[in-house]
Amino acid sequence: MKMIRNETIPNTEECASSLKNVLDALYVLNGKWKLPLILSLVKSSKRFNEIQNELTGISSKVLAKELKDLELNDFITRTVYPTTPVSIIYEATEYSRTLKNVLRELSAWGEQHREKIKQSMRKQAVI
Repeated sequence: MKMIRNETIPNTEECASSLKNVLDALYVLNGKWKLPLILSLVKSSKRFNEIQNELTGISSKVLAKELKDLELNDFITRTVYPTTPVSIIYEATEYSRTLKNVLRELSAWGEQHREKIKQSMRKQAVI
């Protein structure tokens, strides 16, 4: 596990500012499905059913709500094509791509955490 060393401890003002920023980010990106949805659409634009098939376990109702929230916050666009039947395509915006580093770090942390849990489980099995 990588540990961060040689970093100065932030002062009270920096901590308060950082906390406010984290709370703002979590307010917009809260929930189980927002980040996976953004990741799915950054890979490629998709129709509703394609998204639902990719994100196993999300209900239609929750997916519709999450897509609306992401559209309101400019993370995705929804384009309606006047075909028969109507085609609706969801696509990640450039703004959603600003989360690239956050998602990369979150993914690395998730992998690190999974390994920590596996090691913990191995220790438990030995005892």
